[in-house]
Amino acid sequence: MLRMSESDAEDMSLDAADSPENGEAPSASEVRLVHAARNGDHDAFGELVLRYERRVLKVVRRFVQDLEQATDLVQESFLRAFERIEQFDPARRFGPWLFRLAVNLTYDHLRKVRRRGRWSLFTDVGQDRPLDPSIADPRGDIDLSQEVQMVLAEIPEAYRTVLILRDLEGFCTSEVAAITDRSEATIRWRLAEARKMFKESWERRERRSSREQVTSDE
Repeated sequence: MLRMSESDAEDMSLDAADSPENGEAPSASEVRLVHAARNGDHDAFGELVLRYERRVLKVVRRFVQDLEQATDLVQESFLRAFERIEQFDPARRFGPWLFRLAVNLTYDHLRKVRRRGRWSLFTDVGQDRPLDPSIADPRGDIDLSQEVQMVLAEIPEAYRTVLILRDLEGFCTSEVAAITDRSEATIRWRLAEARKMFKESWERRERRSSREQVTSDE
């Protein structure tokens, strides 16, 4: 099972209670806002931004650690949502559609970063490669949340997305299915596989850390 910090758990419980994307049908107020936004009402779309911007930023930062870059991606997500609002079916929930835009934009950004040959500290440190014994192991200074990020970076994208949305962000299975545009059965299967991958990767890191500790003590 994915390990969460106390702050993660608290954020999830608050978001689950207050988040406007929860529930099977959009609220009447949200339907009105979407209809108004589709008719060019900028104030109505601004209200949608206020409802969702904090949660969208929180989700994007699960994938992108840099706050400035994450904020730029959130702004781009809302811009794209506004540009495509006429394509959105107001009978559906606005949240999953918006989060799908944000997650897709985030992964587009990460792919561009990889193509430029730059990747995050998490992926670099998370590789299964021998450490130079002459250099102090940097993982001793890495806190639990960073350890989680490094393990997540080792999980394939499709599974990592489901694990983050379901276990870290607290979306229900139907919401994750809507965000990723996959069936609920697929999400349940991917979640089970992702949890297994996370557990195995975490245990490998712990075994490696234990071996290195024994070696350093000899």
